[in-house]
Amino acid sequence: MRQSDRLPALLEQRPMPVHGKQILLIDPVRRFEVELMLRGLGLEVRSVASVPAALDLAGREDFDMALVDVGLAADGAEGIVARLRAGTAVPSILVLAAEDSVRRAIRTLDHGADDYLVRPLDRAEVMARLGRILEWQHADDRAVLFQRELSRKYLVGNLVSRSEGMRRVRDQILQVAAARSNVLILGESGVGKELVAKAIHYNSARRQAPFIAINCSAIPVSLIESELFGHERGAFTGAVGRQKGKFELAEGGTIFLDEVGDMDLRTQAKLLRVLEEREFMRVGGGREVRVDVRVLAATNSVLEDLIRKGRLREDLYFRLKVITIRVPPLRERQEDIPELARTLLEQIRRDNGLRPRRLTAGAVRALRRYFWPGNVRELKNVLESTAITREGEVIRATDLPAAVLGEERPGTPGSRPRAGATMREMERELIRRTLARHDGNRTHAARALRIGVRTLQRKIKWYDIRVAAVRGRRPAVARSLPGAS
Repeated sequence: MRQSDRLPALLEQRPMPVHGKQILLIDPVRRFEVELMLRGLGLEVRSVASVPAALDLAGREDFDMALVDVGLAADGAEGIVARLRAGTAVPSILVLAAEDSVRRAIRTLDHGADDYLVRPLDRAEVMARLGRILEWQHADDRAVLFQRELSRKYLVGNLVSRSEGMRRVRDQILQVAAARSNVLILGESGVGKELVAKAIHYNSARRQAPFIAINCSAIPVSLIESELFGHERGAFTGAVGRQKGKFELAEGGTIFLDEVGDMDLRTQAKLLRVLEEREFMRVGGGREVRVDVRVLAATNSVLEDLIRKGRLREDLYFRLKVITIRVPPLRERQEDIPELARTLLEQIRRDNGLRPRRLTAGAVRALRRYFWPGNVRELKNVLESTAITREGEVIRATDLPAAVLGEERPGTPGSRPRAGATMREMERELIRRTLARHDGNRTHAARALRIGVRTLQRKIKWYDIRVAAVRGRRPAVARSLPGAS
């Protein structure tokens, strides 16, 4: 069922406060057609055909929202939005775009537009989108500011993408953001799969609705169904009242299922029904709950292997991988490392209240030479540990951990893998190093690696790592934070 077919039911559940709102419509071609639809929704509409006329009118009258055609002027929709933001007091701007102009509409979000609509316009969807934006206008000011800050943070233009691989990821995000299809995000641990998921969400028309992430491998099998779909009172021991699951909490927005391959088969069947029918039952419930949620999933496992082993439903796999995005490991995007390191250092400085930090050319060269088995997560941890323990503002190569410089003794848990090592060999070495750093404690090691304990146990078995052999063999690098692996 298409989302637009279900919107009337959603609107009945949640009335949209659009009646009587003042709308400024700027459309040189089809404004009378759009104006007729808007008036039919109970809105007060003033329409003009040019930006100067809009600026003049907005200077004399108050409007709750402006609707702008994406192909209006020579300076582009971005320029129109910027001029409206700078020259008027209109609180919200929504862009109208043809199907072949969606990417242009998405770019206007970087310049102050709040949302966009794709022609041909659907009456129910228009009402829902306008209503949602108008609700945000009346929300708590701090919540609005926080939401706008999130949207700015995850704009596609903010992704470090000098490398060909990341430019491809950036382009894919722009292509899929406007769609409603499920997306499967692939990549090694630590490459930034959740960042890609957030970029898709915050560059989409769902950007003002919730984004909820859940790590499927970090939740016990006995609890994951309730966590995702909620439960009714008395459904199990301790269920003292009804509780909504993540899918209900993400209504209208996006849910991100990380390590989806670690989900048990029973929960997989329930997830498949949500993807196919957009409905489910809470644990212990007898009534179907309908949801409008986009599903993004991620994994660092080879899902085809899980299918062959009977641990992943093949029909679920094909439902999830409507669109696939592969995020490259950091070793394949070395040209991104200088800018990425500077961006991460500035973020670390703000988060920890530090003075500005600067990397020397030698430090940047050292970062580019390292193979980064832990990817961007490891880079951030190394930079954070160095920035916090370093007194001065300048970070030199000699300030970096010995593991990054390749100075640890060969054969120790923190040593660099041999030249030409495969990805599997590097992942095995990363797990060994992290286990050694945590004296063999699997729970702590899994937390440092940002994966579930079950995932770690599976990889330990897969790579035939003897945990007893690495206990007590802590790396000599005291500066590295737990998880900088």
